[in-house]
Amino acid sequence: MSTTITNQNTLLKVVLAILLPPLAVFMDKGIGTQFFLNVVLTLIGFWIVGVIHALIVVL
Repeated sequence: MSTTITNQNTLLKVVLAILLPPLAVFMDKGIGTQFFLNVVLTLIGFWIVGVIHALIVVL
């Protein structure tokens, strides 16, 4: 049962990493360096750089 919940959480984070990268990083790491780095990368890097960073952090 716990592996099913873990897989669902990972799937949710991956979907959020694609749609809203900073939210996915926040859910995984909280507010910290990774979160602020992702916000900057998402705003400055035309969104796709933030998505790549969020996927690296989440996975």
